Amino acid sequence: MAKTAVIKYFEDKCIGCRACVAVSGNWVENGEKVRPLKTKVSGKEIGENKKAEAVCPVQAIKVTEK
Repeated sequence: MAKTAVIKYFEDKCIGCRACVAVSGNWVENGEKVRPLKTKVSGKEIGENKKAEAVCPVQAIKVTEK
């Protein structure tokens, strides 16, 4: 069975820097902030979202593998 991950996004922490948008196709602009297109991902999407988590300067993204 393929690994999956759940993404938690803490919009109240987001400062709108869009670093996550630059490294992952799952993150898109949403007004002055961003949002994930999907909150459950698998395969290579996990790595892309972990990159987004790593570049977020305010820890507004948490990726938890299942």
